[in-house]
Parts: sequence; C-alpha cells; structure tokens
Amino acid sequence: MTAKPDRLGGKYPAVRLRRLRRNEACRRLVRETAFHPDQLVMPYFVQEGPRCKEEIRSLPGQYRFSIDCLMEELDELTGSGVRAVLLFGIPDEGKKDESASAAWSSEGVVQKAVREIKRRFQDLLVITDVCLCAYTSHGHCGMVNDRGEISNDASLKILSDTALSHAEAGADIVAPSDMMDGRIQMIRKRLDGAGFENLPILSYSAKYASAFYGPFRDAVHSAPRPEFSSGNRRIPADRRSYQMDPANLREAMREIALDIDEGADIVMVKPAMAYLDVIREAARTFDVPLAAYAVSGEYAMIKAAAEKGIVDERQAVWETLTAFARAGARVLITYHAKQVSLWNSSTQRESVKRVTALR
Repeated sequence: MTAKPDRLGGKYPAVRLRRLRRNEACRRLVRETAFHPDQLVMPYFVQEGPRCKEEIRSLPGQYRFSIDCLMEELDELTGSGVRAVLLFGIPDEGKKDESASAAWSSEGVVQKAVREIKRRFQDLLVITDVCLCAYTSHGHCGMVNDRGEISNDASLKILSDTALSHAEAGADIVAPSDMMDGRIQMIRKRLDGAGFENLPILSYSAKYASAFYGPFRDAVHSAPRPEFSSGNRRIPADRRSYQMDPANLREAMREIALDIDEGADIVMVKPAMAYLDVIREAARTFDVPLAAYAVSGEYAMIKAAAEKGIVDERQAVWETLTAFARAGARVLITYHAKQVSLWNSSTQRESVKRVTALR
C-alpha cells in the first residue's frame, strides 16, 4: 500500500512525528504554546477588620484577607514571581445599601487596600474589580428600579464613581465587570476628565451568565437576594438580564467591539474553560490584549478532582492554562497563579540541578 502524504508535506515512513516527542527536552524545544508568570494575575478577596485570614469553604486554598494579612500574603506572592493582582472587596454587611455607597467611598475596603499595597509593593500591578454586587443590599451589579428591573443608565454614574475612587487610591488598571451597556464610555470619560487619561481599562466584555460563579458569590457574599423584594418590586433571582447568554458567540464579538470603541484597553472573556471558542474568535477578530478568567467554579472543580485522586492538579492546571493561551489569551487570571509560579520555579530549580550534576 502506498503511504498517503501528510497534508502539510511529507509522508510516512520518512515523516515520523513521534521523533520530536521522545524526551522532555525535545518536547520543550518544539513546543508551540507556552505561558510565563508575567502573564498571570492572582485574584484576592479583601475584607474589613484586623488580622483575618479566613479560608473560603468552596474555594480550598483561597482566603478572605484583612488588609494587614493581605500584605503578608503579597510578600509571598511577589517572591513567587507573580507581578499582578486583581482585588475584590468585601464590605461589612451593615455597609451594604441600595446605592452601593461603600463601593465608591474613599474609605472603602478596596480603596484602603490599594493605598497600602502601593505604599509597600510599588512594582506590583494592582487591578481592581469595578462592580456593585458585593456592595448592594440586593446583590445585583446595578441599581434596581421601582419595577424590580436592573436600571442600566442609573447604574453608570455609580460605576464611574467607583472606578474613579480606585484610580485616586492608586490602582494601575480598573476592571469593570458589571455588564451594563455604555459603562466603558462613561468610565473612560470620567477618568479622562479627572486627569487619569493614561489609566488602562480592562473590560469584562464577554461575561456570561454562568453556573461556574457559585464559589465566588460565596466568597464575597454577593448572590442576588430576591428576599429584598417588596410590594410590586420583585428583585430578580439571577443576572441573566445583563450577563450574556452562554449560547451566544456573535453577540460576544459585538460586546467586545463596543467596549473597544468606547475605550477599553484590554478585553476579557469569562469564564474561560467552557468558552475557548469565544476566546479563539476574539483573538482572531481584535488586535487588543485579550484576557481569560479561569473562574472560581473552574478552580474548585480541579481542586475537588485532585483531592479525590481523579486528576493530577499540576498537570490539569497546566493543560487548561495552555489551552487558554493556545486559544489566544495573553492575560491569564487564575486562582492557581501563585501555585503555578511556584511550580514553575521548582521545575527550573530541578533543571538546574540536573545540568549541574552532568557537569
């Protein structure tokens, strides 16, 4: 039988692709996709009060930190090689209200954390999540009107107030995650008018209404609260009226295009694992940096499977992050960021030991 030629040139037995897979050194030499710790962003949850490091039950290995304990954690993080963090604030329950006033207060928990981080870690890139769900009494990412609807335009000023307060505290990048229409334009205008025209915006452009957010909502106590309904006002029990339908890809491209036109410097697809096709299409379509967020549910699934001995955690994390990078993401936001960087450092040390032994 005549061997069929490979469609990219050559044929068996002259072509044997396994030749380049024989050992780890060779596989590394020809590897098409790689990611570096410089691309990793580590999310953190920061809450009010002193000396608190509280493990999150649904996110094993992740914690709610008070600001002082977060500083100790960041000492370890910067030592691992990760150079960027994404902050989520958790206000005291008594500070939540209908207008999310704690979100844009200069004395808010994120604002105070940013000031302290920039005082102690000048070289650490600080990204702040700009949203209202953790700060509203009803748990939604925008204002709720008298009919129980999420009021898009009424939310924009509060979101821009929040972004500006983060900028004034010293944030390096603001990241709106609310999915209100027009919020990038409003935030860009507000930042520019206050002299922050050089501050980048990382937009959660294609943020889907996903089942994978459960552990995050547990972490920041931000699940929608329909029990706050009263009279004729019925608070929505979910966020599907503003976050994207998981079935839609073309709509995601429209969302991203709008955000870029309005002034977004980096765009994001969230979640990542179930939306690789969206990441790939965005990378092909747009020439701006693209972020992928491996969300809380993705992290929790890998941790649970690893704890049961079903998968190797290190290998599973490496595969998924490589998939995000292969699809076209440049910025990789993951709760595994610190661990990945430590694993990478350990691998490099072992390589040096082997080379030294050969000498």
